[in-house]
Amino acid sequence: MRFNVDFVGKRRAFIFLSILLILISIVLFFVKGFNLGIDFTGGTEVSILVPDINFSVADMRSELSAEDPIFGSARIIKQKPLTGETGEAEKARFSIVVNTESDEELADTILKALADKGVVASDMLSVNKISGFAAQEIKGYAWTAVVIAVALILLYITIRFQFSFGVGAIIALVHDLLITLGFFSIFGMEINAPVIAALLTLLGYSLNDTIVVYDRVRENMRKMGGKTIAEIVNKSINDVIVRSLNTSLTTFLAVLTLFIFSGEVLRPFAFGILIGVVVGTYSSLYIAAPVVIGWLERKKR
Repeated sequence: MRFNVDFVGKRRAFIFLSILLILISIVLFFVKGFNLGIDFTGGTEVSILVPDINFSVADMRSELSAEDPIFGSARIIKQKPLTGETGEAEKARFSIVVNTESDEELADTILKALADKGVVASDMLSVNKISGFAAQEIKGYAWTAVVIAVALILLYITIRFQFSFGVGAIIALVHDLLITLGFFSIFGMEINAPVIAALLTLLGYSLNDTIVVYDRVRENMRKMGGKTIAEIVNKSINDVIVRSLNTSLTTFLAVLTLFIFSGEVLRPFAFGILIGVVVGTYSSLYIAAPVVIGWLERKKR
């Protein structure tokens, strides 16, 4: 099945849409910020069960704050309930994150506050502690990994194709990262260490789509010597769009299943891949290629 759609002719509309989404994302970064996980903020996370399945986050905060005011600013999330052998929910499950490193005192305080709700020591599933120094170190290494990955990608594309192709690929990748992070901000999805892995996976996935387009552009440049660069790129996109959409749809459905049925730990990772697959496919077709067109057209003048 072959397409003959004028994708390149509409590139200004696509670029305008991307700029708008990037600006909205940047505004969200400063206005709403991010829901950083304990990996990046430090502190202590307690996972605990409550016998009352209808016990809410507001109820939990009220009970804990009455015992110690520090819980007024704690991050409390109601997770998937604990189920019994019949598959029915038996106990409510909560994640409580507090910016303190005295995990033993914190656990005792929580048990004391919830004692009248039937909570006992065996309901304390886990207590995880990350120091502030370790959190800052994780954050620094995470973003260093992203920067190094982008630099190596630019070097690889420049060697394999041309510098202009490398610039187009990097702009597309930055576009993907900013918009994906914008979705994390607007939905308040937690950003933790697995999310950084998702962002690096997104870079590789988006780059793979971009290289497929670039390979066809390079091939068609040899075959269509008398055509303009815009015509060559448009023909190349039409040649590969079915393959790109089929690959993206398959990946999207697989990750969507993971997002729906995964637990709280993997859900942010799946969310990042889910958004990234859509944005990455879009940018490979409508951002990376138009950048190359603009660069080469200006070079000929």
